[in-house]
Amino acid sequence: MYQDYKNVELVKPGGLDLKDRLVGVQRVTKVTKGGRTFGFSAIVVVGDENGVVGQGLGKSKDVASAIAKAIEDAKKNLVRIPLNKASLPHEQKGKYGGARVNLLPASAGTGVIAGGAVRAVLEAVGVHDVLSKSHRGGWCSRCAF
Repeated sequence: MYQDYKNVELVKPGGLDLKDRLVGVQRVTKVTKGGRTFGFSAIVVVGDENGVVGQGLGKSKDVASAIAKAIEDAKKNLVRIPLNKASLPHEQKGKYGGARVNLLPASAGTGVIAGGAVRAVLEAVGVHDVLSKSHRGGWCSRCAF
């Protein structure tokens, strides 16, 4: 996923104490001539709360196996995020599809001012003081990456 970027450091999952956070589970439907078949897709963020984070997507016919597949996928996509104490080193703007996210470093004691998927990514990284704004919805967890 990030092999084309020179400034992204990929990390191996061995020896890390990773914690996983479920961002969302969606029910998807496929219509066939025999009727509808239901499946599930799950988005999971894993991180060691010390600058390493990964995101994964899993799909399956039941929720438990979709989450398990998402966790395995997230462990394959680990990257290291530079941190400045408990905040980001500078302002970041991310986009993925139609979604946009702005991340601003904050002073100590501010906390994580973020919603939903962006909060899950930032907490998995280990950021404790940050301001964020999500625009136009969509894959906000991918934007925060």
